[in-house]
Order: sequence, then C-alpha cells, then structure tokens
Amino acid sequence: MSASRPRPLKSDGKMPHVGAAPRARAPRVAASPSRVYRFQPASETMSRDALAALQLRRLQATLRLAYDQVAPYRAKCQATGVQPEDLRSLDDLALFPFSLKSDLRDAYPFGLFAVPRSGTVRLHASSGTTGRPTVVGYTQGDLAIWADLMARSLAAAGARPGDLVHNAYGYGLFTGGLGVHAGVERLGATVVPASGGGTERQVVLLQDFAADVLCATPSYALNLAEVAEREGIDLRGGPLRLGVFGAEPWSEGMRAELSARLGIVARDIYGLSEIMGPGVAVECAAAEGLHGWEDHFLFEIVDPETGARLPNGATGELVITTLTKQALPMIRYRTRDITRLETRVCACGRTHARIMRITGRSDDMLIIRGVNVYPSQIEAALVAVPGAGPHYQIVLGHAGALDTLGIELEPASPCDAAAQEALAQAVVHRIKSLIGLSVAVVVREVGTLPRSQGKAVRVRDLRPRG
Repeated sequence: MSASRPRPLKSDGKMPHVGAAPRARAPRVAASPSRVYRFQPASETMSRDALAALQLRRLQATLRLAYDQVAPYRAKCQATGVQPEDLRSLDDLALFPFSLKSDLRDAYPFGLFAVPRSGTVRLHASSGTTGRPTVVGYTQGDLAIWADLMARSLAAAGARPGDLVHNAYGYGLFTGGLGVHAGVERLGATVVPASGGGTERQVVLLQDFAADVLCATPSYALNLAEVAEREGIDLRGGPLRLGVFGAEPWSEGMRAELSARLGIVARDIYGLSEIMGPGVAVECAAAEGLHGWEDHFLFEIVDPETGARLPNGATGELVITTLTKQALPMIRYRTRDITRLETRVCACGRTHARIMRITGRSDDMLIIRGVNVYPSQIEAALVAVPGAGPHYQIVLGHAGALDTLGIELEPASPCDAAAQEALAQAVVHRIKSLIGLSVAVVVREVGTLPRSQGKAVRVRDLRPRG
C-alpha cells in the first residue's frame, strides 16, 4: 500500500477528511532537502484581513454552538445581557463573559460539553489534586484537528517527515503524551512512545534508536541529559538535533543549558488541556515568540485584575477562545498565563500572532512581604549565577507575622564548603538586586534535590494553613 502525504487545510479554511492509511517512514539517507515536505498550509501566511474574516465566521458559529448547547455558558450570557447575534465584529467578543477553570469543576464531569458524552471519542482530565479534576472531551473531528495542529507545530519547530521522535511526555489522562503522539504520526515521522519515568532506559533508547527529536518537559529533558552524562552516553554526538519542550515554564537560561548538554536546538511549545492540549502555539526557527494558530484560536490580552482588554503589545493575562472545537467550545478562557502578543509578520513569513515567552501565571504569583514574585523570575535569576546548577526548589515559610522565601539549590558541580557558601551569597545578592527580596539560600550536595519524572515541582509551601 502506498504512503499518503499529509494534507494541509483547504483554501476555504475547512479541514479535509482525515483517515488515510499510515505512512511509511521516508528513507533518511535518500531524502534530499528539496523533497522535504513542509507541513505549512496556506492559512499560516494568509493576510491579517483574511485571517480576521475567517476568525469572525468561525467565532460566530462557535458562539452559537456554546449558547445553544452549553447551559452554564448560556446562563452567563443571559446574566450579562448578551446573545450570539450581538457579535458583529471581533471586537464585540469583549462583550461576552469569560470562561474559568472553576466552571469546568462546577460542571464536573460533562456539564460543559456541547455534544452528548456518547458523541465524544476520548476524555482527558487534570490530576484533581486541588479539588475536582477538570474533564475535557473530544469528538473524532476534534482529534483530527488536534493531530493536524500538532503536526503543524512540530514542523514549524523543525521536525520533518521521516524523523524519529522520542516522546517523553506522560501518556494517560494528561494531554501531552497522546497529543504529541498523534501529531508525530500525522507529520509522517516515527514516534517512540516512551512516556515519563524509566530514565536510564530512555537514555539507552535515545542512543540505540538514533532519535532526531526529543519531546519532553524541559525539567525532564534536563534529567535525561544528566543521566546520559552519568552513564557515559554522549547524546551530543548522535543525530539528536531538536528538542520540543513545554508543559511548564522555562527560561532562556534553561534553553541554553539544554542546548549545551544535549547538543540540540531547543524550541518552546504551548498548550493547555482546556483549550486543546499541546499544539496551540509553537516557536519557529526565528525563536521570537510562539506562533498561535489563529485559524483555530482567538487570542486576547486582558488586565489580570480587572479583566479589561489591553491594547496590542501590552503585557497581561492571555485569554483564548476556541474557533473549531465541537465537544468543548471555550469562550474567552482565562489561562492565567502572563504574556503579550506580537502581531507583526515573523521572519519565517507566518502572519499568525506570536505569544511571547510566558513570564508567569497570575495564580502562581507569590506575594512575599508585599512583593509580587513569579517562580520563573527566580529561575531566570539563578541560571545567571556562575556555578549555580539548574536544579532548585523555592521554599515558602512563615516567621512571626511575615512569610519567608528560601531557595535550595545544587551547584553545577561538586564543591567544598567554602565554595558552597560563596555560591549561596552570590545567589542572595542576585535575588536581592533583581527582585528586591532577602532570601535564605541553602546549597545542597549535587544529586540530592528531586529530579523530574514529568513536570517539575519547583515550590514547596510550608506555611501553616488556616
């Protein structure tokens, strides 16, 4: 049976039928650069005016679907005094109410679905460690679009048909593993469904299978690099060339660390299960922000305190509206991620807006003695200190009437007590000069802090409850 080529969007912006036979892996030696298929549909370079017209048509249809089929959202609209007919332009979206993570928990498990549960073919859910899990559902059409967008994201990041992609995102109810998996297959590459954990075995597979691309959380990729070094396996000398990392915040310092230790180009990918999963936005070769796929999502920036829409280029909270989802349409979903949008045409030629690097989350912000601090700020400060390793934890405590901020970290390499003390003082000075807070720093022995098996746990909150 002959292999079929991945198909981009049709010229009218609609999805083609997806259901072709799986493609054989292209010969890696025989393929020439001129024959490499770039999974980039015409919609990625369409004019801003044409893109806005497409968004408006899809937004009107999505609003009607949510209003007619999702009772909790219809009740919100009625309480606000708006209905789908009030949306005549994209600017009118600001009239409509937000969707929140708490809405998903309040409607647990299927109360926000716009189709009967029997009309879905897959469910994903959050861990629910802080309450009811958030449940998301997908129709067959939703999964086809998700796979297509993941393939587009991987291609934009630099993956190609015929590549061997080692997928170390967790499989299961978390959207990362299966989302990336489907995109790799859709692109026509070979996926290794490694999931998380079993790090020593994964390092062996990366070498023996000669992976071209690594997909993982940045903290777990760092763990893989460390184990490879410890086992004497040089991943930098093999074909591994690209890392596609996401699902947790990471800094430019972490990018440099991963690039150096794995010998790769490191690209950022963004997504969240409430909207789709991975593949909502991704960095291209220009690495100047993440292209958000605006033919399927509408992005806004709002003031995290007031909810008022902010002008183009302003920093605030990212709000996303889905434009093509059927099972779980989300209108103005507040992500809590702090960023800004850049709408000028990218050097790669894509016209889709870029989401600049996430600087923190409004719900992760720490308020220490009246100072607002994001964990990502602390990471950015740490990686700039000579001798500091990339493994650390933020420890929150309480003394008297005040909260305290502590940091436990490892040095980049084993050192004596005097060097540990010098490193601690350097970190104290760095944090004080950049953030304005005094911090207690403890330098641990190399290898003593927990290693990531998926998402890193960066904050230990030891403050008393109640």
